[in-house]
Amino acid sequence: MRYLEGITTIPATEPDNPLILGQAVHTGIEKSLEEAIREYCFSFPIITDEHINEIIKFETVIPLAKTAIPPGGKFEVEIKDDDFHGFIDYLVPVEMDLQGKDEICDDCKQCDSCSWSYSGRCPKGKFSVPSDNLFDLYDFKYSNNVSGYKQSGQLHEYKYFFEKNNPGKKIRNMFFVFIPKVTIRQKKTETLLEFRQRLKSELSGVEVKVVQIEFNIEKVIEFLFGIKAVNEETEFPQEKSYLCRYCEFQEYCEKGWNYFMKLPENKRRNIEAVEKRVLWIYGVPFCGKTTFANAFPDPLMLNTDGNIKFVDAPYIRIKDEVKVEGRQTKRTLAWELFKDTISELEKKENSFRTIIVDLLEDLYEHCRLYMYQQMGITHESDDSFRAWDKVRGEFLNTLKRLMNLDYENIILISHEDTSKDITRKGGDKITAIKPNLQEKVANKVAGMVDVVARIVADGDARTFSFKSNEVIFGGGRLKVNAKDIPLDVDALFAVYDEANKNAASGAAVTPAATTPAKAGRTGRKRTETPATAADKPQDSPKGEQAVNDTPEQETPQKAPETAAEQQPEKEAGAWTPGGGETDDSIPAEEAPVEGAMNPPEALAEEEKPRRKRKARE
Repeated sequence: MRYLEGITTIPATEPDNPLILGQAVHTGIEKSLEEAIREYCFSFPIITDEHINEIIKFETVIPLAKTAIPPGGKFEVEIKDDDFHGFIDYLVPVEMDLQGKDEICDDCKQCDSCSWSYSGRCPKGKFSVPSDNLFDLYDFKYSNNVSGYKQSGQLHEYKYFFEKNNPGKKIRNMFFVFIPKVTIRQKKTETLLEFRQRLKSELSGVEVKVVQIEFNIEKVIEFLFGIKAVNEETEFPQEKSYLCRYCEFQEYCEKGWNYFMKLPENKRRNIEAVEKRVLWIYGVPFCGKTTFANAFPDPLMLNTDGNIKFVDAPYIRIKDEVKVEGRQTKRTLAWELFKDTISELEKKENSFRTIIVDLLEDLYEHCRLYMYQQMGITHESDDSFRAWDKVRGEFLNTLKRLMNLDYENIILISHEDTSKDITRKGGDKITAIKPNLQEKVANKVAGMVDVVARIVADGDARTFSFKSNEVIFGGGRLKVNAKDIPLDVDALFAVYDEANKNAASGAAVTPAATTPAKAGRTGRKRTETPATAADKPQDSPKGEQAVNDTPEQETPQKAPETAAEQQPEKEAGAWTPGGGETDDSIPAEEAPVEGAMNPPEALAEEEKPRRKRKARE
């Protein structure tokens, strides 16, 4: 992609990048050590101690490499034709001793057919071609992999195509020049000065190896067949090899990312078929959450609490792993294990169809402990300007990776939390029912799923409740008529099918029954006669509660014909997740009126006599 398509990548910043190191060594051998160091330093935006360590290596190995090759050669000799393009690192003319050549060749009488003519190894000990047409080839390798490069076809191809493109010129010998690479690392117990002294000690014992390679025409034939196969190929499937680690596109290629953005076809998608379900369910302990999730097809459970005794799904325990190696104790945090699991699931090298997280709130705590370690804190309050956001960001970004997995079902499980009360406008307090997760995080998670639903246990009966109101946390994107379904996988799948069919057909779902029209601040009806000054009650003294002790008239009055009241009456039982519906557990006639200061229980007693407000004295 880099050579053929001309795609550029962000320059590497690692000090031991093999391409940058190799190029610097080539420059040092061809020009000078100073030029090599300059080129190496200008390849990076910033120079660190690790870069200086590589420069120290250059100061030893480059002079050794220059003394290992003969002088008088030419660097970077280009070879180019329709089948091959390359550069010979170093090409040296062969100095020949021609003394006695004619006599020997006359005796031999095989000059035209001699297989040794251009090899420099005449059986009589002489050469048969002029010195300006015979060369030795050298290729520089900043590597310790001698055995691997000896199997390479690189030099064989250089010799073949050089001689093909330069008639009359021959390559006598081929050599690899191996410049040794010292790869020791600084120990935690030693200072930088101590490490560099040890590095120089290691460098003092290195040697440059010059290895001769015998020409093998089969290497060239193999290359030519490969070229032919490439030219005839129409598809290029991925083939992983050790060379992938040197590619700038390794990460993108292995993850299957596409480099070239392609807009989708301008055509409506068929959404009637359900391809993926993403759920967040919660409920009290022992209500059947895990058992329900276990019934999904081909599940994998990512379990945090260890409650897997009565389910048969394969599982991975998300917990801290402790290994003792000698006197050292190594701990792998649960959050690291969870991220590694997601990375493995992203490869899709398995047959699972359902991924289950049980429990979500435990994962959040594992994430907190992981971030504490990363930030060097013991609580978010230790770094209140950053810690809260960093913990949430790490948790939500990782959870998005989970949500993006290409599996049929993604299920999140949480416990129910009823420890907090909410205060209504009337002043009465009611218990909130929600998942046991921090509110800011819970709202973000709810936006990642299709449905947030509660499992309700009533004796032996278990139901999957889609109800959502000011008390119950829930909702979703599915538009269906049912609010409660049996706790059964097939019943849930039927709900998804119904919702997708409704969305595909554009059918409107009948919403749930609502409370009567909301009253204004005073609750006054339009037909009421405005009160006169004499009829208006005076303000009661401070601290004295003013009440009305005269029964109100029960004469029914016509409601104002507003646009909202002209709409058709909503059917009971209809559900639109996330729509902020009222709680069906409260009958419509008992629903509280917005702005009222009395609790709902008092509003139901309509016939109770009320006292008039006492006039201010």
